[in-house]
Amino acid sequence: MAFEDLLDPILNPLLSLDPLYSVIVMSFIISLLITVIYKLTTNQDLMKRLKTEMKELQKEMKELREHPEKMMQVQKKAMETNMKYMMQSFKSTLYTLLPIILLFSWMNAHYAFMPIAPQEPFQMELSFARGTTGNVTAIVPLGITVVGDAVIPVVNDKAIFTFKGVAGSYLEGNSIKFEHRGKPAFKEVIINTGYEYTEKDKPIKNSELKTISIDYKKRIVLPVINWGWLGSYIIFSIVFSMSLRKIMKVY
Repeated sequence: MAFEDLLDPILNPLLSLDPLYSVIVMSFIISLLITVIYKLTTNQDLMKRLKTEMKELQKEMKELREHPEKMMQVQKKAMETNMKYMMQSFKSTLYTLLPIILLFSWMNAHYAFMPIAPQEPFQMELSFARGTTGNVTAIVPLGITVVGDAVIPVVNDKAIFTFKGVAGSYLEGNSIKFEHRGKPAFKEVIINTGYEYTEKDKPIKNSELKTISIDYKKRIVLPVINWGWLGSYIIFSIVFSMSLRKIMKVY
């Protein structure tokens, strides 16, 4: 079980929403989490003093533009103050690191790509070591069919197969099998109308075959600017973070 699966019981209800609304909710949750932890793990009185001092030093530097030597002295002091501020902030970053990694992993596992729909043709690309030749055979489980030839040659170190199938989870023990020079390799795939999909790229060890990749379509979360979940998250998280910091008086 992947780490992001730990969050499924809590976050899976979000999958009933439109991806845009779901990402907005996740952006708010993460921004709130970061803001609350930051406030609780930093000395806010000290942070306020340091921030005020930095603003005053920046103002002083503007006034000393015609006096480079004095401006350099003030700039050095500003850098020292900024370093103190950053060191104070670093502790809260350590507390939020693991939760953020888990939340990001969960979002990437559900919003990065469009799932493969039942009977929708999809491609798998096999990438081989340079100079590899020979034929590759695709052997499919019950429920999946090969569109085109099931045996194709390696051309320019690649072999591309097209498949389609009925809804189902074709995972370990029931996945698509490829054979090249007598060596087997397997790639899992999920076909459904929801949000589930398997990893896009699967590395293969100790073989001329290096990678098996599924040609997923990118999921567009913010259609206006054609952005996926990460770009959309960044926009909303900036808005939420600025607003929450102001409301909660976080420095």
